[in-house]
Amino acid sequence: MGLDDRVHVDSAGTHNYHPNSPPDTRSQAHASRRGYDLSRLRARQIQEADFDAYDLILVMDWDNLALTQSESPSRHHPKIRRLTEFCERHESPVVPDPYYGGEQGFEAVLDLVEDACEGLLKHVQRQLA
Repeated sequence: MGLDDRVHVDSAGTHNYHPNSPPDTRSQAHASRRGYDLSRLRARQIQEADFDAYDLILVMDWDNLALTQSESPSRHHPKIRRLTEFCERHESPVVPDPYYGGEQGFEAVLDLVEDACEGLLKHVQRQLA
């Protein structure tokens, strides 16, 4: 959308379960079928510096929201939001964790994330205008 020079995106988790590990192979397979290459991603935990470095911090669920808010200075709380707040077609308060579910769980997550990211891009474009 022509925002590459103005928008920087990074990924971090609230827990440090799999530092420097690639995404789950099932996540990679389902993403690949939709044209997304996740193979170069590596897990890292959110750091204090992230709260100053980023204008918007998106979380997937209520636990992530609570933990991220508890780990950040209160002045940064307004920039911490749920990704699904930006969904335009789907109604879901959170992105569910597909880890223990079947194939359909990974597809449902991708549906939500794609929808939310489309809405997020529109939000970002409005903010930058």
